[in-house]
Amino acid sequence: MALSEDIGDFYKRNPSANAGNLSLHNANPGHFNVFFQDNTGRPLHRRRDYYKISFIKGIGKVHFADKWIEVDQPVLIVSNPQVAYSWEGASENRFGWFCVFTESFLQPADRIGFLHESPLFTVGHMPVYFPNQEQQQEITLLFQKMVREIALDYEHKYTILRNCLHLLLYEALKMSPAAGFHKQINASSRIAHLFFDLLERQFPVDNRTTSLQLKSPQDYAVALSIHVNHLNRAVKEATGKTTSHHIAARIIQEANLLLQHTDWSISEIAYSLGFEYPAYFTRFFRKNTGHAPVALRQHSA
Repeated sequence: MALSEDIGDFYKRNPSANAGNLSLHNANPGHFNVFFQDNTGRPLHRRRDYYKISFIKGIGKVHFADKWIEVDQPVLIVSNPQVAYSWEGASENRFGWFCVFTESFLQPADRIGFLHESPLFTVGHMPVYFPNQEQQQEITLLFQKMVREIALDYEHKYTILRNCLHLLLYEALKMSPAAGFHKQINASSRIAHLFFDLLERQFPVDNRTTSLQLKSPQDYAVALSIHVNHLNRAVKEATGKTTSHHIAARIIQEANLLLQHTDWSISEIAYSLGFEYPAYFTRFFRKNTGHAPVALRQHSA
């Protein structure tokens, strides 16, 4: 199963991309970089821990969880950390640009979460757009400007790059998402794979003040843009166990670690694992393990 990829992993996988020896925190705060995209390198179907915007001129297919779409014209793909996709080229004649950035690059610290409110990054949204001729020209100019600016060294260059990125996103907002998706032939195994990838992305839990965002099969189905019944069938077919079973087992695994290896209170552990009230967590833990969380903690002390 592919692991999620953070911005550091991206540079390890693409060592030539870091030719400028750029710091991973070059934007202070956050990170941004832009690249010309040619036939070298093969996009991987893995979930990323950063945002990516690709403008591809070539022929091929874009694959998602249970669907794919034919590409026979320039395409703009605006992906976020919740979207896993892959590009399958039908010819060697492919070029364009892409940029990668972290959430903190695009927005001030007091607006963290702003990207999630954008229609471009809502959970379940298919981020594929086919720009018209005029939009293609605007997108090309923006990418070319970003490539030029990032090669320079002056005080306000990341302000310029941030403004270009905003303009690129606004161009995407003018477009309607692509239609004409097809169902994957091997959709069940692909969906199960992406479910486990998404499940593992939520762990380990290392902050007592934040809570799990995906808690139920319905949450995962929305994130994968499929019906919950479709998700349940795929996971059951692939593993012999239900989606709910896998979610519960992973939460129990994490709860055991938190109870034994942190000084967090039961209430803090309950909240971090997505439970509104500690009593709900205690009931869930007892049902799945046969004993109360406080008993495990006392035994481990």
